[in-house]
Amino acid sequence: MTFHISFEGRPVPVAPGQTIGAALHAAGVRSWRATRFGGRPRGLFCGIGVCFDCLVSVNGRAPERACLLEAAPGDEVTAS
Repeated sequence: MTFHISFEGRPVPVAPGQTIGAALHAAGVRSWRATRFGGRPRGLFCGIGVCFDCLVSVNGRAPERACLLEAAPGDEVTAS
């Protein structure tokens, strides 16, 4: 049974056990932040927690890697 999280105010469907990064990717969101120098888009890259391209803030917490965070019903996700 799917549930939803919110990304930048937009509802995103999530399958139980899915990471926030996987849910965003499945919903067509490919990038959600930009590099400091050059403004190049970033989102999922490695998908296993090695890089830091997929940083997001969840429920107002400090930025974390979306590929490692399991989504929970009602999570409010914002770009870092």
